[in-house]
Amino acid sequence: MLFLGGLVFSLLCVFGAFAASGGALAPLIASMPFELVTILGAAIGIFVMSHSKDDLKHFVGYLMRALKGPRYNKAAYLELLLTLFRFLRLAHAKGNMALEEHIENPQESSIFAQAPIVKDDLVTRNMICDYLRLVSLNMDDAYQLDDVMSRELKKNLTEELHISEGLQTTADALPALGIVAAVLGVIKTMASISKPPVILGEMIAGALVGTFLGVLLSYGVVAPLAAKMRDVVMQDARYQDIIRIVLVAHLQGNAPQVCAEIGRKDIPLPFMPSFAELDTALSDVSVPTA
Repeated sequence: MLFLGGLVFSLLCVFGAFAASGGALAPLIASMPFELVTILGAAIGIFVMSHSKDDLKHFVGYLMRALKGPRYNKAAYLELLLTLFRFLRLAHAKGNMALEEHIENPQESSIFAQAPIVKDDLVTRNMICDYLRLVSLNMDDAYQLDDVMSRELKKNLTEELHISEGLQTTADALPALGIVAAVLGVIKTMASISKPPVILGEMIAGALVGTFLGVLLSYGVVAPLAAKMRDVVMQDARYQDIIRIVLVAHLQGNAPQVCAEIGRKDIPLPFMPSFAELDTALSDVSVPTA
């Protein structure tokens, strides 16, 4: 919600300073609806043209993510580490084949049952199951697993960033669309050149509103929104990357507790549990029975 607070504050400063300095708000308000229809209508059309139907269906979801912030918090990261630790400890104690019943039927898994956040996150749960399945099939080359997982994570991130990149492209186009609206206003003014100077002055002021709105919407609204959305998507992508780091560490021959610690080190700083917090949580984990 910091985004909304910052947006309101910036708009109050822009319009408040204009009014306080003696600026006339009447021409601005009178022209704004028509200029907004021209600029925002064209911007929305450009955005729709440059995205697929699937992207557009997920736009509201990405918008809410940008406003709410990262979906994974400290508790979610800790739960993920504990879940991976349970799987690795089971494999270490009873062999990779003991993982099969958990990864083939995750809804009935006693390990996933202890991790509701991970269990309900379809992308994370499927990634854990897919790559533990490869491990259980004797994929023991850490470098190969690292390469395969890195390529999938890169592909997923590229797809996740489509909306934010499209918003940034739209933000880059808004100043030009503002100029288009202003030029249309100038054409309208020139067609009325025989009218009194007072009326022409108001018409020219109205035309300039288009340029003003184009720049304001670009750099004051859409570009910050695109940057916020990109930042949230990038932070959320780190969650699945922890799976890669921990599993690669496992294939490199590290003990389960060491793998969890290696994964902890790559958690974004605002959400990273301390060594003591992780150690205490791991000490309370019992070896799965199957």
